[in-house]
Amino acid sequence: MTRTVLVVPTGHGVGLTSTCLGLVRALQQHGADVAFYKPLAQPGCAGSQPDRSTALMRLTAGLVAPEPIPAAEVEARLSQSGLDELMQDVVATADPLCAAHDVVIAEGLVPAEGLVYSGRVNTALAKALDADVVLVGAPSGGSAAHLAESMAIAAQSYRSPEQDRVVGAIVNRAPSVSPGDIDELRLALAERDLHLAGVVPFSEELTWPRVEDIVRALRSDGLAVTAMNEGDARRRVKEVIVAAQGLPGFLPALREGVLVIVPGDRHEVILSACLAAMNGARLAGLLLSVGIEPDPRVWELCRPAARSGLPMYVSSELSYETATVVHGIDPQIPADDAGRAEMVTAVVVQALDDKWVAGLPGAEHVRRLSPPAFRHRLSAAARVAAKRIVLPEGTEPRTLQAAVTCHRLGVARPVLLGQPEEVMARAAGLGLSLPGGIEIVDPVEVAERYVAPLVEARRRKGMTEDMARDQLADPLTVGTMMLRLDEVDGLVAGAEHTTAATLRPALQLLGTAPGAGLVSSVFFMCLPDEVVVYGDCAVNPSPTAEQLADIALQSAATASAFGIDPRVAMISFSTGTSGSGVDVDKVAEATRLVRERQPLLVVDGPLQYDAASVASVARTKAPGSSVAGRATVFVFPDLNTGNTTYKAVQRSADVVSIGPVLQGLSKPVNDLSRGALVEDIVFTIIVTAIQAAQRSATGPGAKQGSPVPLPA
Repeated sequence: MTRTVLVVPTGHGVGLTSTCLGLVRALQQHGADVAFYKPLAQPGCAGSQPDRSTALMRLTAGLVAPEPIPAAEVEARLSQSGLDELMQDVVATADPLCAAHDVVIAEGLVPAEGLVYSGRVNTALAKALDADVVLVGAPSGGSAAHLAESMAIAAQSYRSPEQDRVVGAIVNRAPSVSPGDIDELRLALAERDLHLAGVVPFSEELTWPRVEDIVRALRSDGLAVTAMNEGDARRRVKEVIVAAQGLPGFLPALREGVLVIVPGDRHEVILSACLAAMNGARLAGLLLSVGIEPDPRVWELCRPAARSGLPMYVSSELSYETATVVHGIDPQIPADDAGRAEMVTAVVVQALDDKWVAGLPGAEHVRRLSPPAFRHRLSAAARVAAKRIVLPEGTEPRTLQAAVTCHRLGVARPVLLGQPEEVMARAAGLGLSLPGGIEIVDPVEVAERYVAPLVEARRRKGMTEDMARDQLADPLTVGTMMLRLDEVDGLVAGAEHTTAATLRPALQLLGTAPGAGLVSSVFFMCLPDEVVVYGDCAVNPSPTAEQLADIALQSAATASAFGIDPRVAMISFSTGTSGSGVDVDKVAEATRLVRERQPLLVVDGPLQYDAASVASVARTKAPGSSVAGRATVFVFPDLNTGNTTYKAVQRSADVVSIGPVLQGLSKPVNDLSRGALVEDIVFTIIVTAIQAAQRSATGPGAKQGSPVPLPA
């Protein structure tokens, strides 16, 4: 199973990219098939240039990583409350990597001036990618306990009662890495439930830029810099000095790796530097300020030094301004500096805990399907399905908006029922322009052609033509007849109608699926960390033990069909035998029946909700349970409990709920809550399209081996 590891900083300037380089190399040395992904670009990266982290990973590890979403686009979408859609795009890019590799190393955002959203976005990335988290911090002059405390504070964003995502802490740029210092830090982190995965020593050598990096920085800062010769601009700059002192005091500074900033008319300094270079002092270079080139006669004397490789440039600014820009150069590794990147990578690899690294590819953990991943996979499956979904409430504002959205996303071919002029007028009033791909059908005009089929379908119930015409005055009946005759692939309604009104024509005209004892419902609840299934929250008021078992089996099948590994919790006010009474007995009997009918299904009950969902509670209330603390399917004992719970969670926790998704019908019909949001309707349409695709691939008319477009 692929493991995604998100590497996040605990502050600014902790060497996040360097850590990722070393982590990828260490995993490769252990034989892991590893991929790298930086989902979101760091602000400051020019749109025309490749992302620095991505380019360095290609340079050092040979990994062709996808380019991140540009920072400007990220900020624009966040300003419009588009975090969920942003995460869906992140998942869409990550999915192929997860399908092809053992481990995916993802790099988070580094906090910077004005980047107020970095922490919130990193937390969202961890949830969307269902990633384990590695924290990267750096000492800031405090004690080991102070550093450990700051990392523990950062870890809280990735911890909850249900899940602790943090699997390691790496300390970068440590001034001292003696065994005693490392032991002290390890103990301080362990006291805060953090595992020390490595201590990377600080090395001055790893910070040395090249002369060409400094020239690039000057030019990007608006300074005009011209080259006087074709010297070796790859020389490392260990130190920068401004020549202000008299010549005798200045001479000792002329040593290897020094970049000299000096006005272009200080000929004695220039000549001295060139003479030192000709005598074996490998200076980094000369940067002549004030925009002045040396006198041609002086330059002629300097040519032998230039031919030896000493780079010389002229800056348009004064010495102070030039030096200020040079000293403020970005300390990060440039995207094309292979030598420095290799040195940094080697140092990080050496510092990492080898056993910890070896355990990353093979670590077993319960994988959670995050809401962005779930929505992305549903959308992708619906696009492939391209099903025709009828919407009988064709003039309802939210339904109109959802139809336009579905058409824009390509997830369904909506058919709106309504008088065309009224539909167009309603759309115009909402500021919508209905595209040509959205079909509008007037139910009054087409009703007559369904009279005979409706009479035939209900003949044994005494249906006459006049009665059929009366029923066909309801667009819900027209839409259901369209589905019965396979003119459409699915039906979604309920924004204006009760569940009973939506379900009645479906039960009368479509009936239940083969083997289904009843019709029930589930909601897909998009919780912050994962998607879980709630059933039955909309149809059956007070099911018997046998019916409750049917609901559990249907709900587990629905979860599995939509990419959720079913671990079924039969919910009660009692866990195990802690309580008694007819209500508890009913749940216990339903659990027994489920196990009898499907022995391989992971199910447990009775379980209280907290025991089913929270690992720490499960350890106390239901130790040894295969479901407690990690349930993905919650089956409620009655409609009162289920409906109340789903609405409380939806509204209080600001959770997107998709449903109710109906189970047990012979063809896909889905009901909407009358309080449904546009987003809820869109995803109910998507779910209906996928149900239709599954039916056409596995139903009586399907070809042998027909693919079922399920989420990955």
